[in-house]
Amino acid sequence: MASMSSVSEELTEIEGQVSDIFRALSNGFQKLEKIKDTSRQSRQLEELTQKMRDCKRLIKEFDRELKDLDFKIDSETSKILNEKKQSMIKELNSYVALKKQYASNLENKRVELFEGPGEGFAEDNVLLASSMSNQQLMDHGNKMMDETDQVIERSKKVVHETVNVGTETAAALKAQTEQMSRIVNELDSIHFSIKKASQLVKEIGRQVATDRCIMGLLFLIVVGVIAIIIVKIVNPHNKDIRDIPGLAPPAPSRKLLWNPN
Repeated sequence: MASMSSVSEELTEIEGQVSDIFRALSNGFQKLEKIKDTSRQSRQLEELTQKMRDCKRLIKEFDRELKDLDFKIDSETSKILNEKKQSMIKELNSYVALKKQYASNLENKRVELFEGPGEGFAEDNVLLASSMSNQQLMDHGNKMMDETDQVIERSKKVVHETVNVGTETAAALKAQTEQMSRIVNELDSIHFSIKKASQLVKEIGRQVATDRCIMGLLFLIVVGVIAIIIVKIVNPHNKDIRDIPGLAPPAPSRKLLWNPN
């Protein structure tokens, strides 16, 4: 099989870029294991996610270039290049799975931070509760219930605001839908009016053509009437043209017959 560079320089360049990204991902995940701060871990994970997106884009470009060259290369070369593409996809999927694992661990850490102290503090709380009097315990319990009620009220308020926003959004969408329907109806009316106007223009054009024919015929009739009037004026007694001086045709010439006698 010929080398990849001899097959396509584009494929060679893409493969090199993908290999560089894989090395960067490997080093990035090794660095991520050493980071303890959750915010730094989150930033590092975002950078690695962006590199994986770039790698996915390059693999798609590799696949498109391979499809363009499919009819130019032999079957063995095509098989090897496809195996190379599948290998890159498999390696990328392994990094994606690793990223999901780290993201899940990071989310669990955040949940633990929001949930409060762990088991180590539970025993201290038990000892602290045992040292309180009944009144203090009741006051502490009432305080916790008040805080819980406040949280519930805030949650209800958020839900109520969300419902209001949803209702307003639905009303706005309904109004926009009705407006769009009216616009469509107006467009249909305009289209119908344009169609009727086109038909009217055609009818007017045909009528104008007919009127021109009638006008031409009337013109010919008028010309004929004027010609008849002129003839009547010139020849009021309807004389024969031979009787009119200057208009009589010349007399036919008589040939002399030779008589030998």
